[in-house]
Amino acid sequence: MPLHVPPAPAPALRSVLAALGSPTAVRDARTPALQSVQGPLSPELPLPVHVLSHVAPASRNGTAEGRTPQTRLAGWRFLIHSGDRAVAAADTMLTADGWAFSRFFEGPYITATERALRQAETLGTAYQPRLLSVPELYMLTLWLHGDTEADASTGAPAPTDILVPLAPAPPGFAAHRPHRVAELLPVIGLRLAPAPLLRTPA
Repeated sequence: MPLHVPPAPAPALRSVLAALGSPTAVRDARTPALQSVQGPLSPELPLPVHVLSHVAPASRNGTAEGRTPQTRLAGWRFLIHSGDRAVAAADTMLTADGWAFSRFFEGPYITATERALRQAETLGTAYQPRLLSVPELYMLTLWLHGDTEADASTGAPAPTDILVPLAPAPPGFAAHRPHRVAELLPVIGLRLAPAPLLRTPA
């Protein structure tokens, strides 16, 4: 089932194209792949990057309790392709003047993102792909949103949405194993909950 990749804001795409056309931006990025690749580079597969907050831990019966999880849009990420291969990624961020190029980077998350997207296409259901970040756990997931026509810049994870932790995943989470949001978010909430205070003798 094909994924419904949301269109990125036009200014975000233009800022990445401008950075790719700037020798200074490419050189200063310290991304060897961008500097050594031969041939044209193109930004593809734009994904909104959301940051997760307000996650409730699991209660005794295994369900989440407390506040509804919320997200905020942190930027848009493009995979930079050379031919049919992703060699780097570009992040954009929203500034007071609109969308602007933020950085180029490379590393394991690029390969993991491509793998998770291919995996999502085999699930038999149409999804809108997004990225969901949990900074406190150094965790990034592919968020497969069930409403393919939704505004990709807004919204919280629905219980039936799918989250796929990307490699390298934090300890205790299996990379590339799909989970329903209703199953995984309580576990994330438990990991984020403050440790109980140890009682000291009077």
